[in-house]
Amino acid sequence: MEASCVFAAMTCEKACNILDNLHMRHFWLMGALWCCLQASWVWANTWTGVVTHVSDGDTLWVVPEDKNKKVKVRIKGIDAPELCQHWGEQSREALRSRVMGQVVQVHSSELDAYGRTLGQVMLHQQDVGEWMVAQGYAWSYRFKEKEGMYDTQQRTAKSNGLGLYADPKAVRPQWFRKQ
Repeated sequence: MEASCVFAAMTCEKACNILDNLHMRHFWLMGALWCCLQASWVWANTWTGVVTHVSDGDTLWVVPEDKNKKVKVRIKGIDAPELCQHWGEQSREALRSRVMGQVVQVHSSELDAYGRTLGQVMLHQQDVGEWMVAQGYAWSYRFKEKEGMYDTQQRTAKSNGLGLYADPKAVRPQWFRKQ
């Protein structure tokens, strides 16, 4: 009886040592994998491509330089009128004339609820979302009344009576969709 207990204790101790070693290997492997993913996330996060299509005032299609597949990009921080909404066509046309066929840099951060890449779009080192709001073609996107990325540009455009800010019929898309 005693011998079997000693044997069982040794077996448990060996098993624990093996598990500890596996756990440590697993820990280091996970750490190395995490570092690789972080590095690739940084690379995947910023990329360059050509704009091939503009869907509306805040959505465009970009073909990355290293791929043939188009990526649907939702411009982060803005909310442009829907196409069927007052100012929708003007907003799309403004974005189209600004970026169509141009090489842009996309700083993507995540996917939105519709599976589009959500990101900041830069054209010649100028933030396209900021430009759209500053010119009066889109609103600074606000979530739960928190300040939007481009609220300062929106206030300036509004005080200068630019674009949709000068039009009393212009309605934020989030309110338009609820009608």
